[in-house]
Amino acid sequence: MQFNNLSYKLILFITILFCNTGKAQTILCKGSLGDPIKKIDFGNGIRQHGPPISETSFNFQSTGTPSDGWYTIAKSTVGMHPESWHQIGNHTTNDPDGYMMIVNASNAPSVFYEATISGLCANTTYEFAAWVINLMTHTGNKPDLTFTISTVQGVLLAAPYNTGKIPEGSATDWLHPGFLFTTPSDVNEIKISIRNNGEGGGGNDIAVDDITFSPCGPIITPSVNGVVTADKNLCIGDYKNFVLSAEVTPGVYTNPQYLWQVMGPNGLWQDMLEETSSQYTKKFEGAAVGSYKYRLLVAENGNINSPNCRVISPPFELNVQPLPTPTINGPTKPVCIGEPIQLTVSDASNYQWTGPNGFSSTSQSPVIPKATVEMAGTYYVTVTNEAGCVVNKEIEVFIVPRPVITIDAVTPICKGSSVTLNARADTDIGTTYSWLPDASLSATDIPSPVATPEKTTTYTVYVSNGSCRTSMDVTVHVLTPLQANAGPDLKIIKGNSIRLKGSVSGENPGDVLWTPSDFLDDPTKLNPIANPPFSMNYILNVTSSTDCAPASDQVFVKVYDKLVVPNSFSPNDDGINDIWNVIAIDTYANPTVKIMNRYGQLMFEGKGDKTAWDGKRGNEDVPVGVYYYMINLETGLKPLTGSLTLIR
Repeated sequence: MQFNNLSYKLILFITILFCNTGKAQTILCKGSLGDPIKKIDFGNGIRQHGPPISETSFNFQSTGTPSDGWYTIAKSTVGMHPESWHQIGNHTTNDPDGYMMIVNASNAPSVFYEATISGLCANTTYEFAAWVINLMTHTGNKPDLTFTISTVQGVLLAAPYNTGKIPEGSATDWLHPGFLFTTPSDVNEIKISIRNNGEGGGGNDIAVDDITFSPCGPIITPSVNGVVTADKNLCIGDYKNFVLSAEVTPGVYTNPQYLWQVMGPNGLWQDMLEETSSQYTKKFEGAAVGSYKYRLLVAENGNINSPNCRVISPPFELNVQPLPTPTINGPTKPVCIGEPIQLTVSDASNYQWTGPNGFSSTSQSPVIPKATVEMAGTYYVTVTNEAGCVVNKEIEVFIVPRPVITIDAVTPICKGSSVTLNARADTDIGTTYSWLPDASLSATDIPSPVATPEKTTTYTVYVSNGSCRTSMDVTVHVLTPLQANAGPDLKIIKGNSIRLKGSVSGENPGDVLWTPSDFLDDPTKLNPIANPPFSMNYILNVTSSTDCAPASDQVFVKVYDKLVVPNSFSPNDDGINDIWNVIAIDTYANPTVKIMNRYGQLMFEGKGDKTAWDGKRGNEDVPVGVYYYMINLETGLKPLTGSLTLIR
């Protein structure tokens, strides 16, 4: 490598100038980077600690926490000075098993990383950067890093980059210091180094990862078919052309040169030697599922074949997606009019249904509430997956009418009688019948069974045409049997009259007739007045207006010549003559009876149907002896009086 005296003096002046200005501003590549010429991520492995590196003069510690002036290669700082260091993992993205360099600074400022890089192109800009973090969790001596680029002999080629003192921060405060460097026209090999200017002993401990030295070029903006993007989806079997374009900002390369690369099946980029413009057209003819990746290399004319001198566009990715494989489901048999139509389809993210009668839906599982004849036909669904691939499916839906049933009306029947139930459907083809309840039917699977219910019953007939079933009810009203009640036996005094207390229960009673009709004012009335001169049995006869069974009942009318007032009784509970009761007094509407002793004291008083005396005054037996009665039968009649003897 040759330097003239002027070049050397200029570089030395710039170096002195920058070294005296303190911290320099980080200036990283704002355009596109090439593949790193040098990338130190310290590897990875299954063990906690990795092997030593050759790019340092620090002492290597293979396990545990490094001492002052020592370093280690490890996955994390877990367990290392937990009282004062951040417990962190390595920085490399998506590499949990990756290593980083952990440096416990020397007491004296020193270079902890140094490497030689060759094969550089003249007049080419490069980025020198690294990821670093102050490991201290509390205030102490702070790292202060200087990045330098020099000839292999140690002559500076650019002003060093200084981070200034790196403060303590959180466990996520990784910094990315770095700067840009443009090679002179006569330099193709350099030396890079990172020096820690901080003081050791009470802090100044750092972790370093992902040191890179990469070409830096213009901004490359990718677009596909004129749209700014680097990704595009297409579907299996497509016949499409995709124009991959890269817009390169001018002013970086005087005469840019291009070369496209494709990702090979082995995962490595392969040159496409015939594609040397900023635009590439990829043709798909029956595209096969897979990911097709491309990228554009850009360099100054003459440097395109040198990996150390070219930059790379963001990768283009054309993804051929499989078509959705939906399963469409619908009614497995004809839908009856009035029933819902349920449709559903699987395996998609978007759906568009269309069908008869103006049907449209974007639901995965639409439901049409009530089917009509107009809704029969073919239903179509367009299924689209997340990649935009489309498949059309269809299903046929058949709508059938329900059977129309008519049932003859039935008249009420008498208990024990039968009636035929007549049901008819609008068609006999494929029609079946089923009746419920079945206990009182002659058959349950015919249209006209005979019903003999014991009580009023509602029958339901279900008629099916093979696809749809309709039901209809018919009620057979069983008339309640007639019951005649001639009333209680009656007593009258000869010459008096009394109203018979007849009654009828049950449905549809007809004519009423008392037999015999002797001594009745109207034997066709339910409650005629009777005045028989002697005791008689009267029979109440009732017929049905619906030819059901008639009913009858009888009543005995006892006729007394006069009232019979007993003159004695013996209430001694022997079951013989224990009660004093005036015979035929109940033939009067509201009689009263009073019993007094010989001193006129009231012993008993009864009214209406409670005129019998049991020989007690309240709850106490009265003494044997003679007592006196007064009987009032009705207003206007002279009371009956006399005496009676109570014997025990």
